[in-house]
Amino acid sequence: MPVDIQTLLIFIPIAFALNLTPGPDMLFCLGEGSRSGSRAGIAAALGVTTGLLILSVAAGLGVAAVLATHSLAFEIVRWAGVIYLLWQAIQIFRHPVGHLHAAPGNPSDLYSAWRKGVLVCTLNPKVTLFILALVPQFVDPAKGSVFLQFLIFGVVIGIGGTLINGSVGAFAGGVGQFLKRNPYIGRIVHYGSGLLFVGLAAKLAFERR
Repeated sequence: MPVDIQTLLIFIPIAFALNLTPGPDMLFCLGEGSRSGSRAGIAAALGVTTGLLILSVAAGLGVAAVLATHSLAFEIVRWAGVIYLLWQAIQIFRHPVGHLHAAPGNPSDLYSAWRKGVLVCTLNPKVTLFILALVPQFVDPAKGSVFLQFLIFGVVIGIGGTLINGSVGAFAGGVGQFLKRNPYIGRIVHYGSGLLFVGLAAKLAFERR
């Protein structure tokens, strides 16, 4: 087995604790759940997990090392993320509140939430560098494929993230039902979620590497 049980028992609580730390991914799931329902919040969490697995594969293949050592590559990914988050904010401000309360279970809406979750995660180079900083401390080349070990650790982080972000998104969906019954408060939260995306974009733009 590429990763022994003892290593996993050490890694799992660390990964779980890090997933509990509020960040852009969790706030995104919160926003999707409150605006489009619990299922959309859970779909967003699954999208974030998918993005995390993509980044784990990239890290295993050495892409993370490129971002860590080449400032231009890092900046390109970072500003792509900033632009995407701002574009999401613009979409929220352009549409009325009612437009964003999707019918529960609508496949196209769930796919949209999932797709946005993937992009929010993968376009944040900080997540890639985080994986590169944490995972190699637990990788042992003597135990076999380094790539497979990166993938296993990525799956562990992803499972914890899905449970936590999915719970946040589902809870926010219940809040969203309340907001639909209270249009004034719903309008405040609706535009507040747009400002949240602006804030996430600003954080990504001005945060030091």
